[in-house]
Amino acid sequence: MKLDLAVCCALVLMLMTTVLTSTGAVPVTTPLPTPLGARGCNMAQFKSLPPQEMKAFRRAKDALEESLLQRNRSCGSRPLPRTRDLRQLQVWERPVALEAELALTLKVLGNVANSTLRDILDQPLHMLRHIHSKLQACVPAQSTAGLRPQGLLRQWLHRLQEAEEKESRGCLEASVVSNLFRLLVRDLRCVADGDLCV
Repeated sequence: MKLDLAVCCALVLMLMTTVLTSTGAVPVTTPLPTPLGARGCNMAQFKSLPPQEMKAFRRAKDALEESLLQRNRSCGSRPLPRTRDLRQLQVWERPVALEAELALTLKVLGNVANSTLRDILDQPLHMLRHIHSKLQACVPAQSTAGLRPQGLLRQWLHRLQEAEEKESRGCLEASVVSNLFRLLVRDLRCVADGDLCV
């Protein structure tokens, strides 16, 4: 029985790959673990938030923007730039970036001192805390997984940390408020979609 040339070539390539890989002559790229497949990580429920939750977020955002306008603050920088897109990151990095951004959002909105706004923010903050707790199950423990933020993820995390340390409270609040719906709609859905977010 005669094998055609294409089949022979394929068999030889497979054999060479197996031999070189097993001897360590060729570096093997192992995909990093995807936290979305981890036990306890279930973000599918957040592909779209219920209408009543979105209405509460809209009310809170409007009230916060009104409060910011009354304070008449001008901010030069944007700690959470509009050009940032989670799709630029690897799948395992996306929950890490979103978790850090959500943690900052919770901290900033939780510190709003105006008691009128505190009532309006109560339901959205409760939902954000719920999302944050679910998201934490998707973030690999860096010490156990051996993963360290690098490249673009590292830059984003550094920028968030720097913003928290250096930005005025008003400017940080303005940035978080303007970013709120992108976080809730686009970023959260991207993390929930996992590999399908391209």
